[in-house]
Amino acid sequence: MKNVTVTKRLCRAGIIAALYVALTYAFAPFAFGPLQIRPAEALCILALIYPEAIPALWVGCMLSNLASPFLLYDVLFGSLATLFSAFVAYMVGRFIKNTPLKIIFGGLPTVLFNAAIIPLIIVFLCGGGEGFSSAWIAYLTYAGSIALTEAVWVYGLGTPLYFAIKKLKI
Repeated sequence: MKNVTVTKRLCRAGIIAALYVALTYAFAPFAFGPLQIRPAEALCILALIYPEAIPALWVGCMLSNLASPFLLYDVLFGSLATLFSAFVAYMVGRFIKNTPLKIIFGGLPTVLFNAAIIPLIIVFLCGGGEGFSSAWIAYLTYAGSIALTEAVWVYGLGTPLYFAIKKLKI
């Protein structure tokens, strides 16, 4: 991986961003809101391996969030959650060498950043807490459901993806 050309990194970043958008749009009716069916989040594990995955995931998330019902807020804050989580995951990948620990701790930023930030968008910025006795209960409920769905995609689909990419050495 030491002789990776700029062209190869740029192509890899483009593919990651395009896959993120395609996977999110494929599940668009279920990809936004308090229960997010977004298999594209599995790609966040790639930040453990490739630094170019950081901007690729950010751009892919921004483009995907153009279809969000929370458009402006989701494009801005949702994409920043992905950017920050990808950067932290990349840093984890640089410092933790043990593969199981790398995957466990590398997937946590995506789960935690999204579980903290996306409910803020839904409940407090867009008033999506109807049916709950308080906004904080709505926030905590949405945070729990988003953390659960993020964990399913990041660990359930991201872990096999991580091992497949490492085995292929691409």
